[in-house]
Amino acid sequence: MPKITYITITYNASSVLQPTLDSVDCQTYRQIEHIIVDGASKDDTLALAEQYKASTEAKDNGHTVVILSEPDKGIYDAMQKGIGLATGRYICFLNAGDRLPHADTTTEVAASSGENVGVIYGDTDIVDSDGNFLRHRHLSAPEKLSWRSFRKGMLVCHQAFYALTDLAHLTPYNLNYRYSADVDWCIRIMKEAERKGLQLKKVDGVVANYLDGGTTNQNHRASLKERFRVMRSHYGLFTTLCMHLWFVVRSIFK
Repeated sequence: MPKITYITITYNASSVLQPTLDSVDCQTYRQIEHIIVDGASKDDTLALAEQYKASTEAKDNGHTVVILSEPDKGIYDAMQKGIGLATGRYICFLNAGDRLPHADTTTEVAASSGENVGVIYGDTDIVDSDGNFLRHRHLSAPEKLSWRSFRKGMLVCHQAFYALTDLAHLTPYNLNYRYSADVDWCIRIMKEAERKGLQLKKVDGVVANYLDGGTTNQNHRASLKERFRVMRSHYGLFTTLCMHLWFVVRSIFK
C-alpha cells in the first residue's frame, strides 16, 4: 500500500493543533508521513509538534513526523515547502484545526489508490473547535470529477483532495493569489492528471472534517474577487460570468 503524506500548516496554532495531530496519530494505516510546516510560531505550537514527533517515534508504528519551522511568505508558500519535503505517493493538506473523521480514513483513501490514479477525493463535514458536527459542506463531491467540474465551484474541499505527489511536484502554487491559490492548484493538478491520462477516483463518504471559520471565511469579499480571477483564468470570462450569475440565482432560491 502507498505511503500517504499529510501536510499541516501552522502559525501560532496551539489552541487548535492538538486535535489535528491526534486524528492522524490514531490512524490504523501504517504508511503515513506527517509534515508540519510552521511559520516560526511564538506560542506553544512548535512544542506540541515536537511532543507529537517524539511520541510517534517512540511507538515505532510506521508513522513518521517531519517538522520545519521558519518564517514564510504566507500559507501557500508554506504549503509549497511541504510539497518539497513530501516522500509519500499521495499528499493531502490537513491544516491546523482540521481532522480526519475516523481511525480508518487513511485506509479507505489508500484502498482507492492505483498506478493510474492521479487524484483521490471525497466529501467534507464542517465541525466546531470541539469536533462537533455542524453541517455537511454545501458543495458535495461528484461521482465523476474533472478540472472542468470546478466551474460550478470548488466541489471538493482542499482537505479532501489527495494529489499524486509527482503531479504536485510539477504544479507549484501560484503565490500571486492570497486566498484562492488552493482552488487554482487543484484545477491545475486535475489538468495535469488529464494530460497524463490519470484517473480521478472518489472515496464514498466523508474523508475530512473542516474547522468552521478559516482564513478564507475571515476575508470573504477579497476571497470572492480572487476566486473570480482564478475561474476566469481557467474557464474564460463568459463562462465565469454565467456561472456566477447562476450562483446568485441559486443562493436566492435555495
